[in-house]
Amino acid sequence: MTKFTICVSGRRRLSRTASKGNLPLLCLALAMTGCAVGPDFLPPEAPVQDNWIETGDKRVSTKEIKSHWWRVFRDPTLNRLVDLASEQNLPVQVAGLRILEARAQLGIAIGLLFPQQQEATGAGTWNKISERAANQALLPKHAFSDFAVGFDATWEIDFWGRYRRNIEAADAIMLGAIADYDNALVSLTADVARTYTTIRTFEVLLEIARENVKLQREGLQLAEARFNSGATSELDVAQQKALLESTLASIPELQTGLQRAKNALSVLLGQPPGGVDPLLRGPQQIPSASYRVAVGLPAELLRRRPDVRAAEMKAAAESARIGLAESELYPRFFLFGEIGVEAANAAKLFAPGSMFLTAGPGFRWSILNYGRIANNVRSQDARFQQALVNYEDVVLRAAREVEDALIGFLKAQQRAASLQRSVNAAERAVELSFIQYREGAENFQRPLDAQTRLLTERNRLAETRSTIATNLIALYKALGGGWEIRNGKPIVPEEMQAQMATRTDWGKLLPAPAPPPPDQLQLPPPAGAQPILQRPDDEPAFPGTPLPPGRPAN
Repeated sequence: MTKFTICVSGRRRLSRTASKGNLPLLCLALAMTGCAVGPDFLPPEAPVQDNWIETGDKRVSTKEIKSHWWRVFRDPTLNRLVDLASEQNLPVQVAGLRILEARAQLGIAIGLLFPQQQEATGAGTWNKISERAANQALLPKHAFSDFAVGFDATWEIDFWGRYRRNIEAADAIMLGAIADYDNALVSLTADVARTYTTIRTFEVLLEIARENVKLQREGLQLAEARFNSGATSELDVAQQKALLESTLASIPELQTGLQRAKNALSVLLGQPPGGVDPLLRGPQQIPSASYRVAVGLPAELLRRRPDVRAAEMKAAAESARIGLAESELYPRFFLFGEIGVEAANAAKLFAPGSMFLTAGPGFRWSILNYGRIANNVRSQDARFQQALVNYEDVVLRAAREVEDALIGFLKAQQRAASLQRSVNAAERAVELSFIQYREGAENFQRPLDAQTRLLTERNRLAETRSTIATNLIALYKALGGGWEIRNGKPIVPEEMQAQMATRTDWGKLLPAPAPPPPDQLQLPPPAGAQPILQRPDDEPAFPGTPLPPGRPAN
């Protein structure tokens, strides 16, 4: 028995034992399968709590969250805005185009498994050699023509997994681009809902201001009537006018905020400012939902949140690049060849005897690299470790965002209940103070204070109701909801795909369908499990997904 040890690195040793009679078959198998230096990526672990802090609250459910969460507000206008934004938002389109770019880059990485250099060459030259140059006296001719046509190729065999690790990294980048696309949709749906809530909040605040202007004008009329009858001094009139003008002065500021929010919504919809007013028809009220909310379990964040998946794929790509860097420590084996025809007369270019052929194996090995390759491996390993730490940080931040939004949602509900009672009391206080002032039982300071308090409490209630909605939106965003809106839709608008297809041959990459759900996307296969040769057309539509039925595996 003879023992062979191959693919030796600082991380992995692959051993095979075979009989001498099977040695040729073993060598052929090794040449076609090779191995891959460097670590195989494993999903990183991150600390995740067993349950949420507020799970004991009866308003919190650990059931699965709603995929189209914005529908909990039961607002048809909001539903329509989210649908339009998912189709027209420009940053989301850019994210979809990055998926196409990553798919093309993956194709480039697969192509490197095949002969890396192949050229068809041809030339026709006329040459004149100096008759006075050294050793030229013996040449029969000092002027001659030369014509040649040929083909040459060089193929570096991926013995150490250099190119397959590159495919593994490109595969991970591709999956990361899909996660970034999903994350763009999560952010978009939350931004649209939050901006819509801001618009409705400004509209409610404007309505409150106008109602208080009406009430304060009634108070001014009452103060003027009592002043004209000599019952009070002009101070009452002046104080009421100051309060009225202060309220009137707040209206332009609210209108400014409203228009800016509409402009922001226009950009989210991929439209120039000024075109969203027809889309905002409907009741001008702050969106409200049920006081209960489903948040799932903390562990679900690891697969549901796109930014967590993107961080994981970044780590997978950096892990593959360690093997890519480590492969430089070992010799690179290649086959090269050149074939063609050459003659001094173009008419005899393809005549018998004009063919030339060169072929053979070779290798290159950077021996005196002065530690550069080893330090490059160390540098890449540090990048990989950074990606792992960043993954943990993303998971922790995700959990914090959920907890922050959840406590804000629950406590804002309690605050709103108290503020509603405060508004009711303030309205009654204004009514009673006017009655007493009209009858002369109180001075004007009581009605003045009551009106000021009523305006403040109404604004606080409206802002708290807005806070409830925005906290609920932030909660669903933190839970990673919203990317599901892409299901069944192309990642790039069909009109844009048609424009790109007329400009460039995109082959099988267009049309570009929506990626499969995250639970159907698997980690990139390790390079050592992949053969050296694989056909590019065997690559699935999206990496990590199973091949369609009936399609041959690599």
